[in-house]
Amino acid sequence: MTVHRQRLLWALAPVSMFLLALALAGCAPTPQTTLLPKSDYAARIQGLFELILVIAAIVFVVVEGFLIYTAIRFRKRKGQDLPAQSHGSQKLEIAWTFAPVVVLAIITVPTISTIFATQQPAPADALEVKVMAHQWWWEFSYPSLGIVTGNEMHIPVGKTTSLVMKSNDVIHSFWVPQLAGKRDVFPNRETRITFIPDEPGTYLGQCAEFCGLSHANMRFRVVVHTPEDFQAWVKAQKTPSIAPTTELAKKGQQLFFATPPGCTACHTIDGTQAKGLVGPNLTRIGARGTTAAGTLENTPDNMARWLTDPEAVKPGSKMPNLHLSESDISALVAFLESMK
Repeated sequence: MTVHRQRLLWALAPVSMFLLALALAGCAPTPQTTLLPKSDYAARIQGLFELILVIAAIVFVVVEGFLIYTAIRFRKRKGQDLPAQSHGSQKLEIAWTFAPVVVLAIITVPTISTIFATQQPAPADALEVKVMAHQWWWEFSYPSLGIVTGNEMHIPVGKTTSLVMKSNDVIHSFWVPQLAGKRDVFPNRETRITFIPDEPGTYLGQCAEFCGLSHANMRFRVVVHTPEDFQAWVKAQKTPSIAPTTELAKKGQQLFFATPPGCTACHTIDGTQAKGLVGPNLTRIGARGTTAAGTLENTPDNMARWLTDPEAVKPGSKMPNLHLSESDISALVAFLESMK
């Protein structure tokens, strides 16, 4: 192998590694990608992003093309004298001032159009969901349906959803990348997002504003149903939970309503005397996909892990370690998982 060829291979190695890493990254699961929009709101943002990306690529190619052409065309040659020197060109200065103005004007028009289109007030028949942000979990309530859930929002496909958001403590930011853009959530001011989901599925959301120790664990899910499935979900939520049938779950139910441990001081279960408002509403928690604000899959083992030491799962959690015995934890898990 010649020296020239070896140098060429060494020069191409970093480029090859970069392209390989780019290809492998594209194969990875992307549950929070913004590049696969599933609502009218997200599609508008994606369209604007693609337009600006194309314009930026054209500008890059033109500028770099002129740069490379100039470097080659006017390179110093052996025996060549210094070329004639000049200073200033009115035509060039007008051209490189006017060109950015045109580019910015092309970007400004669709940008403003997208902002106005995504800030329109919700229609009268929209499904309103009130979103309350807490350190570090999300509360979703449906005023027209009389339903409250924690860390899991359910909405129907094809229907306008209007989110009215507020924070209970510090500034947070609501973000479901595939459904809508980021929107800050404040303690003393309401903010809104209106969108129409266009495909059933489960979409991951995340607080996007640093809000304390467990900011990264302030997650949630948005489940988009078909209209029929959404009505079935509403009916299930409004139906009182079936009484536990196993002895272990019955023991857990008694323990839940006992003092101590005092679970009812912080949590609500609709249709019971549990009316606590400090922690998430636990009505039909057994049917949810996750627990601990989306940090754990909702399985008996993970529920037991959460009850054993909440701080170990979510640092800074307001859920205290009640130092429950293993038998009490097993009973509470059986009760909570029975509420489907």
